[in-house]
Amino acid sequence: MRVLILGGTTEARRLAELLAAEAPLGMRVTTSLAGRVTAPRLPPGEVRVGGFGGADGLAAWLRAHRVDALVDATHPFAGTISFNAARAAATAGVPLLALRRPGWTPVEGDDWHEAGSLDEAAGLLPALGRRVFLTTGRTGLAAFAGLDGHWFLVRSVDAPVPPHPAHMGVLLDRGPFTLDGEREVLRRHRVDVLVTKDSGGAATAPKLTAAREAGLPVVVVRRPPVPAGVPTVTGPGAAADWLRERHG
Repeated sequence: MRVLILGGTTEARRLAELLAAEAPLGMRVTTSLAGRVTAPRLPPGEVRVGGFGGADGLAAWLRAHRVDALVDATHPFAGTISFNAARAAATAGVPLLALRRPGWTPVEGDDWHEAGSLDEAAGLLPALGRRVFLTTGRTGLAAFAGLDGHWFLVRSVDAPVPPHPAHMGVLLDRGPFTLDGEREVLRRHRVDVLVTKDSGGAATAPKLTAAREAGLPVVVVRRPPVPAGVPTVTGPGAAADWLRERHG
């Protein structure tokens, strides 16, 4: 059985780890990475890096490599690739499963402000604070470039490139993060507002707790839409079970 995992997330890597033991039983797993991170954490099994050329290119790859099952375990904000996966799977006649981590939900004490996009998030900031902890990654910083009255602490895996805010510091780091570490970041940089995407998962959630403890407002960018009608699980274990059922 040949499996293609569209990866780049902790869940995708964990799924590949779970399936690594299946190789002697005839399950061959390839994980595809987009290639946006300079030094990604590689999962076990075969790895390919780079795009497919849209839905048609992915469908052609599925056929050429005789893929038996496709798992979309991409980042919740990858957006386009999920729709390409749905189209490609339908075209190639390959079963598709979406592995999507649950989003975050506010709890008592949170001061959340939802935004539908990075541009909308930037528009909320003048009323909320001036020292911004920006944890939306290195892409999309152009949305905040016009806020010259703000200072940004930008945290990302790789260094950001222009266009970006004129006044900013850069923190190169990769999760998982600890609560004590996030408390110290907020304190040391005198942060008064946090901006995050609703990525979900435990690896980057401590910043939300730290912000709640400090009484800081949090701008949360909502997830983009996903294809309807695709079977979905929330954890790598359930995805592995789905694949084993098809493997027989």
